[in-house]
Amino acid sequence: MAENEKILYDDGTHKCVMFAFDDESHEDAYLSVNQYLIVQNGAGVLIDPGSEAIFDELYDAVSRHVEIENIKFIFFSHQDPDVSGSISQWAVSTKAKFIMPSIWIRFMSHYGFTEMSRVVSLADHGAKLKFGNEYLKFVPAHFLHSPGNFSLYDSKSKIVFSGDIGAAVVPSPTDYKHVKDFDSHIEALHGFHKRYMGSNKLCRAWVSKIEQLDVDMIAPQHGLIFEDEKTGQFLEWLKELKCGSDYMDELY
Repeated sequence: MAENEKILYDDGTHKCVMFAFDDESHEDAYLSVNQYLIVQNGAGVLIDPGSEAIFDELYDAVSRHVEIENIKFIFFSHQDPDVSGSISQWAVSTKAKFIMPSIWIRFMSHYGFTEMSRVVSLADHGAKLKFGNEYLKFVPAHFLHSPGNFSLYDSKSKIVFSGDIGAAVVPSPTDYKHVKDFDSHIEALHGFHKRYMGSNKLCRAWVSKIEQLDVDMIAPQHGLIFEDEKTGQFLEWLKELKCGSDYMDELY
């Protein structure tokens, strides 16, 4: 196993893999980013594959787990370049369908992507997609931090791929440690969430959706993974978080 990837779940037929590739030529300017892959019976779903700068490395890493031609879907939780910047390269390299929030579809042309017939548009309330013997659920996460944003729940592994929710500004986690002590991790969480999440009301709306699911792990796009009791601790913390428009008086 390469040092910048980790198996999060594997039962022999269903596997979830975490990668962390960054543009190392600009290491003083980037935010550590995680990418994810779900494979079931040889079919793949790639999650938030990131920027153009990491495409070659991620392509090679993904190909060790699934045949590239067997990638069925590529999911973009929102429009940011650290999520979607490589869409045109994946469009050329795969036959995958591209799942994304409806409000960001037209923005993809700015990344050089114009094959709109390959887009699966997500309405605001989300969707549920059968995947092999299991399903993928696209959970609304609007304004957390993007106006059109979704998290992805994998019913087999019970992992929520949460995008920027749960993200933390930490050194690049080359050893892929999960959060060990939640209380000591709060400082890394707070600065990011205070500014990038829309409001406490929106945080609570997302938590209420997640609490309806059977969740073992929350895997964000930046930073460390929440597992076991840390998952519940994070959700309880997020319920009480003051953020975004809650600080309107300070910002204006």
